[in-house]
Amino acid sequence: MRIATLTSGGDCPGLNAVIRGVVRTAAGRGATVVGYEDGWQGLVEDRRVQLYDDEDIDRILIRGGTILGTGRLKTATFKDSIDLVKANLADAGIDVLIAIGGEGTLKGAQWLHDNGVPVIGVPKTIDNDVNATDYTFGFDTAVAVATDAIDRLHTTAESHNRVMIVQVMGRHVGWIALHAGMAGGAHDILIPEVPFDIDEVCKRMSRRFELGEKYGIIVVAEGAVPKEGTFDIGDRAIDQFGHQKFDDIGAKIAHEIENRLDTDVRSTVLGHIQRGGTPTAFDRVLATRYAVHATKAALRGETGQVVALHGERIELVSFDDAVGHLKVVPQQRIDSVGALIG
Repeated sequence: MRIATLTSGGDCPGLNAVIRGVVRTAAGRGATVVGYEDGWQGLVEDRRVQLYDDEDIDRILIRGGTILGTGRLKTATFKDSIDLVKANLADAGIDVLIAIGGEGTLKGAQWLHDNGVPVIGVPKTIDNDVNATDYTFGFDTAVAVATDAIDRLHTTAESHNRVMIVQVMGRHVGWIALHAGMAGGAHDILIPEVPFDIDEVCKRMSRRFELGEKYGIIVVAEGAVPKEGTFDIGDRAIDQFGHQKFDDIGAKIAHEIENRLDTDVRSTVLGHIQRGGTPTAFDRVLATRYAVHATKAALRGETGQVVALHGERIELVSFDDAVGHLKVVPQQRIDSVGALIG
């Protein structure tokens, strides 16, 4: 059997662990693996490389990013290229494609499956927003990076009697903000699932000061939004792929709190450092387990599905379940944060 794989969308710690896992699992069962460069673009342009089970593939386990490169392709361009995609896969003698990516990539993989291409999805995203799986690899690393930053900001905030705003990634869901905020002992956490009231945010900070505390840490997901009519953050532009461009919500909140409370407030945007660097042990293990199960499913001919973590087990779920809707932070978890920040 001949298997192809690609990584698409944003980079993410653990992608190389998946590639390594696919190659080693396939090689141990007499199959070969081809990698397409730069995601769907490489598949359309037939830019492929042979991947071998050698020392080079073994060493990529600890590396961040992806040795295959990644990128995005407009949906219309991708769909218009279906005949070319099929021809390229046939020319390479590919039996199954393993597509590694987030919700957008998995939707593309589902569309290929619906159009007769044997494909299996592997969910990745630091946002942890892919449905039907407990965790996606990359999330644990992002939380670890954000938590370390919050830990460091505690000391400088306390030394200068400041309120520090820490903006983390999370366009539509607040999983990183929630976990990093809780782990880092933040005094407030603002996530997209719960529109915030700037008055209440200021009141919570004021109560800290009234109780004798001299500083505060507020973690803000980049997609956090205010309650309608409470705080004007302006319109968000749309990029060429139809995604919202997120302005510096942290800086806007910092400016508002500083004006209202007459205290020193600073904003820090963690940005892409959450996506780069060496993956944590948890992410390496999860990514490897996903790879093993996806490759075994490919060898069995069980295509048209996505690998997912359910408790301690890796199982297969349908594309419909995986990309039907985003996995948002549930109310029970939101209530837990409320109990901590008051």
